[in-house]
Amino acid sequence: MFFKVKKVHFIFWTILFFSPTAFSEISAFDQFSSGESTAQFPMLPHKPTYLLPFNFNEKIQDYLVYQDENGITPAQRTEIKYQVSFKVPIFSGIGDFPLSAYIAYTQVSFWQAYNSDFSSPFRETNYEPETFLYWQPYNEYSFLGTDWIIKRFSLGLVHQSNGLSLPDSRSWNRSYAGAVFENNNFYIAGKYWHRLDDSEDNNPDILDYYGNGTISLAYSKDGHTFSITSRNNIQSQFTKGSVSLSWSFPVLGNFKGYIQAFSGYGNSLIEYNVHTNTIGIGISIIDFL
Repeated sequence: MFFKVKKVHFIFWTILFFSPTAFSEISAFDQFSSGESTAQFPMLPHKPTYLLPFNFNEKIQDYLVYQDENGITPAQRTEIKYQVSFKVPIFSGIGDFPLSAYIAYTQVSFWQAYNSDFSSPFRETNYEPETFLYWQPYNEYSFLGTDWIIKRFSLGLVHQSNGLSLPDSRSWNRSYAGAVFENNNFYIAGKYWHRLDDSEDNNPDILDYYGNGTISLAYSKDGHTFSITSRNNIQSQFTKGSVSLSWSFPVLGNFKGYIQAFSGYGNSLIEYNVHTNTIGIGISIIDFL
């Protein structure tokens, strides 16, 4: 089952590229930490924003959801993947207390652009609106007396869905708590979530594959950023989790080369209970950090 939603994708890329932060020389975190008014930056980076013109999915042709009654699928292994993510401040700081509130939106899409025999459809898009609070201290605080510095704590609510009708509909709601710590050029980000009850549960076993959180480690130096993210591996005893790797590196101005690899379950919502391996190459304009 394939479908097209091309106008929506064009709109979000247009918004992104004309955002004043799309080519900002400093990150959203630096903008906040330096005390600059968020009114100057109404749309801020949130999660990484990237475009992978070549993204290879090893097992997509084995997905039952795309196979006909004869076990034949129109899906091609090489496709385009991209993610757009931004946040907008609701308020920033309460007096001298460094508490901020945001609303955010993230969209990741998988486009069978080279599949001209089937009109180059978008096979899957995941939509993720959220709202959250940041406690982001103005001064540096050591975590439990170690060399790790507390960068921020967060509390939020997030909805994620793929916008499809049954039987291909996938969606869930969750609350989460997160934290980010820094030690020189190293960063650790952890997030724990709790799934909220849903009256129409199309994927009751999603926590078996997504678990209750993620842990990420990143290293950044001289314009290069390496990151690894683990999800549900320890909790599932390495049977239903996932690992993703990324490397961004300088190319031209604020454009960075971007390589991303993924192995495990949950590459997208339609694949939440399917194991696959993917690797993609492209560009990023908003990095992991």
